[in-house]
Amino acid sequence: MSEHYELRCRECGRRWGNEPRTICDDCLAPLEITYDLEAVRDTFTRERIAQRPANLWRYIELLPVPADHQPLLPVGFTPLVEAPRLGKHWDAPHLFVKNDAVCFPSLSFKDRVVAVALVQARTFGFDVVSCSSTGNLANAVAAQAAQAGLSAWIFIPSDLEAAKIVGTEVYGARLVRINGNYDQVNRLCAQIADRYRWGFVNINLRPYYAEGSKTVGFEIAEQLGWRLPDNVVVPMAGGSLITKIQKAFNELIELGLVESKRVKFFGAQATGCSPISTAVKQGQERIQPQKPATLARSLAIGNPADGYYAIKAIRSSGGWAEDATDAEIVAAMRLLAEREGIFTETAGGVTVAVAEKLLAQGRIQPRETTVLCITGNGLKTTEALAEEFVESEAIEPRLAAFESYMAEALAAAPVPGD
Repeated sequence: MSEHYELRCRECGRRWGNEPRTICDDCLAPLEITYDLEAVRDTFTRERIAQRPANLWRYIELLPVPADHQPLLPVGFTPLVEAPRLGKHWDAPHLFVKNDAVCFPSLSFKDRVVAVALVQARTFGFDVVSCSSTGNLANAVAAQAAQAGLSAWIFIPSDLEAAKIVGTEVYGARLVRINGNYDQVNRLCAQIADRYRWGFVNINLRPYYAEGSKTVGFEIAEQLGWRLPDNVVVPMAGGSLITKIQKAFNELIELGLVESKRVKFFGAQATGCSPISTAVKQGQERIQPQKPATLARSLAIGNPADGYYAIKAIRSSGGWAEDATDAEIVAAMRLLAEREGIFTETAGGVTVAVAEKLLAQGRIQPRETTVLCITGNGLKTTEALAEEFVESEAIEPRLAAFESYMAEALAAAPVPGD
């Protein structure tokens, strides 16, 4: 292979070099990127990584990009923050939040995967990039295509949140709204990818795109002082993120950057679209597709492409999967905001709500180090909170009016922390 990475079939192991493909012709299994770890052992060290800029490209040896790639966008390296007030609420003192709600440039972890995918889009000679999306990926592709000078066509279900639609169109991308759910949109995009020479980041570029998710895992380990947590709670849509964080940890162990330990992976889904968590709880090996019916639209994928491998990652780690109702999601969004000042979108509400259930079930032990993955910003899904806050009546600009208002407000609902 010309680089230190190549495509390989996840089942039969056939090697495919580097090209825009996602399925093995021999066994029809998905492809993924494998690395020659020995080739990067001398350069991928704690010391060298620490000297590099604080973005995902500090891990460039374990990303599928050409050796001469010159990074432009400072994507990634988002905060891993302690969550003491939420931890106190749950009696879990070693709680952390990996906060991709502030990822550059479009405020979700999808910026990571797109940054990697567009490098390969350029390498393979694509002038048009595209995707099927439940919202965050649409924003990320549109933003980074604009920066790279590429044309972008974005395909979405017609019922996405308004902020995510505006957050795509503002970058000049061509937005195509489809009367159907994500799975129907994705099938259409697969047909378009067969006919047009376009780089679909989550279809013909998917193996490269998915590797960007590993940087969440690399950062968690580095930000914990080059150690691994006991537990990671990850929201699941297509199922790729949870498998790639596990892959990141395994690569760090093999290269000797962290001590080997078993990390339990916990998958989080919305009750209205929970094909992976349902399979885990019912002891099934395969996914039974579901028709999405949840306000967590960024997780509304009824037939997840990596569901089978997400199940394997969860079970092999000793973890579990759970789901949360719409009401629980909204309550968890408010809980995280009120306790830690982090405004997450609905997918983050799923993560927090599921973590609370896992602690109550005893599947996560309170004194263990647990990381909650927050994957998107709450400003993208404000509709979910529309009924939570009623517009208050304006008062006169007089001290007496304010004091009267304050007395009534505090009697009705004390401010958290007062």
